[in-house]
Amino acid sequence: MAEASFDSRDSRQIEQHLGLHGWAFEGSGIGGLLKVRIEDFRVEEVARTPALDNKGRFTVVRATLHNWETNRFLRRLAGACGINRNRIFCSGLKDKRAVTTQLLVIDAPRKKVEAVDIPDTELEILGRTHQKVGMGDHDGNRFTITVRGCCDEDGSPLEAKEAMRRVLEIRDGMAQRLGDDAFPNWIGPQRFGATRPVTPEVGRAVVEGDFERAVDLYLGMPGSKMTEEVANFRKMWVETKDAEACLEAAPKHLGYEKSILEALIKNSEDHVKAFRALPPSLQLLMIHSLQSLAFNHSLAGRLEAGLDLLEPELGDLVAPVQASGRIDVSKMSLVTETNLDRCRRNCRLGRLAVTGPLPGQEAKFAEGEPGIVEAAALDITNLADIEWRVKRIPNLTTSGTRRPLSVTFRDFSVEEAASLPEESSSPRWDEGPLEGERWNPEGADLRLRFTLPPGTYATVLMREFMRSPLDHY
Repeated sequence: MAEASFDSRDSRQIEQHLGLHGWAFEGSGIGGLLKVRIEDFRVEEVARTPALDNKGRFTVVRATLHNWETNRFLRRLAGACGINRNRIFCSGLKDKRAVTTQLLVIDAPRKKVEAVDIPDTELEILGRTHQKVGMGDHDGNRFTITVRGCCDEDGSPLEAKEAMRRVLEIRDGMAQRLGDDAFPNWIGPQRFGATRPVTPEVGRAVVEGDFERAVDLYLGMPGSKMTEEVANFRKMWVETKDAEACLEAAPKHLGYEKSILEALIKNSEDHVKAFRALPPSLQLLMIHSLQSLAFNHSLAGRLEAGLDLLEPELGDLVAPVQASGRIDVSKMSLVTETNLDRCRRNCRLGRLAVTGPLPGQEAKFAEGEPGIVEAAALDITNLADIEWRVKRIPNLTTSGTRRPLSVTFRDFSVEEAASLPEESSSPRWDEGPLEGERWNPEGADLRLRFTLPPGTYATVLMREFMRSPLDHY
């Protein structure tokens, strides 16, 4: 089965392909750009510190990273500590172009960690512990996000007062449809790649057992807003498949691509080994992003069909909501005539959540009208008949699960932000808005703060307020 056909350089086509279309509330939005400066996007993990014990095996640190992709930083940190990357434990991957703070548990002596000196990072050593942390172990993430250049749909600048009014109007509109401070739980563009949605297509090739195509896509698939150097590199790979020449031409920052090419130079026929040159978490992300296509299209289809995201319909699968905001998928219930009223009441009270599918080998699907929507999403994404078992790399096999269709945010505030300092501008800001973009350098700058449950995307909530193209996030 071939990968989906779309132009990866067309922002609107990408939105449709990723299922990121439709809104919980029809409003004008405020437009604007995120991450004009690294400091404009701050993420602080909300997590309990593991129990400390001076005799513990592991070193606990609070790491603050400036413009570091999590996997790249952890590889660099492992090298600095003289350990394997798998001996560093964290509970989540954070945004790259941001200032992020999170807990790390490192299987290395304290003195080794104290000696680490990596640019644009701060490591605060909290002590020793016997406990590891795993993915999703944190309680949430606190975001402080500045959106710059707010403007109307026609490109005219918005004043701060009007921009804030629109944000609050959309917040109120979502509350009327979904409940207080709730929004659709889309899986955000960074799961796929907003300007180069390569991960689900690589994932598709992997579950189909075609690792040569997986490698070709990762190296050669074009994206929007590529630099000339990156575009030439990807074009060279597509046209030549010459690993040595492409490695020489690869831009310095394409570290993962270089790792794949180095593996191909050693053995040009072993595409499985070349794919496995990627970090395990990134390999798994490819599979998860393919599942995420089905979820997003299910959510979009549900909105288009006029089905509620908060209150269940007959045939829905609902799950208990835990204190952290996560759901307990082991206790899901099918909504029937017998329990419909009770399930709806508990969903309104926030005790249960209506769920959508992340398909896999043992996935459960809704019935009735919700089931029809989910089946249509699988057809749209060409996942209806896919085999999720990855024979060559068994740990990438997924059983499937469910995800809440809506989630809540808390501790929300919005205010006018200080204007962009001239010395802090970015090349994109300096160039000014291009055709099809929605921001205006004369528009207001707003700062929004909120806390989200683990696994929820801040860019998705910002998308509801902004209504900008995907590559603005």
